[in-house]
Amino acid sequence: MKTGAGILLDGLGEQGVTTIFGYPGAAVLPIYDELDGPGIRHEQAAAHAADGYARASGKTGVCLATSGPGACNLVTGIATAYMDSVPMVALTGQVPTTSLGNDAFQEADITGITAPVTRQNYLVKRTEDLAGIVREAFSISRTGRCGPVLVDLPRDVLETRIEHDGRHPEPAVRKGCRPILRGHRRQIEKAVAALRAAERLVIYAGGGVVASEAAAEAVALAETLLIPVTTTLMRLGLIPGDHPLNLGIPGMHGTRCANTALTECDLLFAVGVRFDDRVTGRIETFAPGAAVVHLDIDPAEIGKNKPVDIPIVGDAKAVLAEMLGLLQKGRERDAWLSRITRVKAGHPLRCPEDSGLRPQRIVRDLCSLLDGAGIIASEVGQNQMWTAQHYCFRRPRSWISSGGLGTMGYGLPAAMGAHFARPDEPVCLVAGDGSLQMNIQELGTIAQYAIPIKILVLNNRYLGMVRQWQELFYDRRYAFTDLPPMDFVGIARAYGIEAETVEAGEDVRGALSNALEHSGPYLVDFRIEREENVFPMVPPGAAIDAMIDPGAG
Repeated sequence: MKTGAGILLDGLGEQGVTTIFGYPGAAVLPIYDELDGPGIRHEQAAAHAADGYARASGKTGVCLATSGPGACNLVTGIATAYMDSVPMVALTGQVPTTSLGNDAFQEADITGITAPVTRQNYLVKRTEDLAGIVREAFSISRTGRCGPVLVDLPRDVLETRIEHDGRHPEPAVRKGCRPILRGHRRQIEKAVAALRAAERLVIYAGGGVVASEAAAEAVALAETLLIPVTTTLMRLGLIPGDHPLNLGIPGMHGTRCANTALTECDLLFAVGVRFDDRVTGRIETFAPGAAVVHLDIDPAEIGKNKPVDIPIVGDAKAVLAEMLGLLQKGRERDAWLSRITRVKAGHPLRCPEDSGLRPQRIVRDLCSLLDGAGIIASEVGQNQMWTAQHYCFRRPRSWISSGGLGTMGYGLPAAMGAHFARPDEPVCLVAGDGSLQMNIQELGTIAQYAIPIKILVLNNRYLGMVRQWQELFYDRRYAFTDLPPMDFVGIARAYGIEAETVEAGEDVRGALSNALEHSGPYLVDFRIEREENVFPMVPPGAAIDAMIDPGAG
């Protein structure tokens, strides 16, 4: 005889789950009664930690919250994972089945609330159904286009004992969970022919490439045909940052080189991307003269935002491998590559060389000290863009950041999750002072577990990115973005975390070395130039070649 809680934990074990990020409450005490160890300080952080774990490991992250407000606090983290196609299973407690629909204490219709931001969700009403639902939830979360699945668990379902032989039924295959993997042969052949014939090619690669573990195939294709590559913000490291074919990120804060190549190309090969508005700018001016080949495992994405000439529905790894088998060395495209080289050389990402405490220099020094290794997480805003622009990522899954939803407060708990996914690698968080305060309570979790994260605060006492928009588009009226001074070092030390403040440019490398060499968690508060901006920048709604870049050569 086993309780529903025991059956649930057996099912998680069968799925290879070793780490759950959660916060206790009455409705989930039957689960917590069988677990040991301290927990997260807030449910939203639990969801972000599970997300960071999944991005760093490629496995499904798991978070756990109690009913009502606990479950509702997961929603932002679930939506973050949904927008970025991250595999996650969220477990929520619920009032007993006899109280459902009666507005019982801490009851919330969490399956109704999360329906738009989950691939599937379940309200489990019978303990007998629990084992099969657990298997099905994990299967759906990582089949085809990955994403979060929620399982809502009434307390009586968890407490009821039933005979259970330890076997878990095979999950039912639901509609929408039978992805096409191989791709249509004729479409693949048409794409290969188009790649051979084009003069000015660009590969635009995103999350689908890394989700299918196809980075090696994508780089091999680029090298075979000498195709420049631009990757979305989410998938930095897909191609090494210092690879000669790497154009950098595209779009609003992309490189001049990437945006020029996208504007001038005659063939755009889009792989595992959704043509996000922060990449495309005004969509009708994006790659205006290019034929478009779009490969994606989700057919709903193909043609959704950008008309496509050659659609291919399939798994990126399988399709790219088949394309490589059909390709030979490409034709010479010296004129195109020369054009790319000139733009790249003429418009590098700028890093001021004065004595000020510049965020770009902090990121570059961090990269130099780590030699591009480790895992770098970020919060959202200017800190995120400076890191994306100036850190040389060389491997997939080494960059952890909220892309589609742009969730402030994501980075600190996500960095914790990344540590548990890859405990032998250094994990650094680059944070803004505004975003860090969104989930700053997780310093308590970090201290309690002695999680050796290095927290680098780019502190300008503003909500920096919003202030930048106010400067550029609202006549410098800094309404509600000017933040009071905050003693982050004092706060860190109050939790028992080593910390220091840096106010001069010449002290940056020393402080970074102190942090990286310290065996436990460490916080550095960098008091950067207050009105430093992220450039280049494409104004919202403009074409991506209409870039603002004051002082550029």
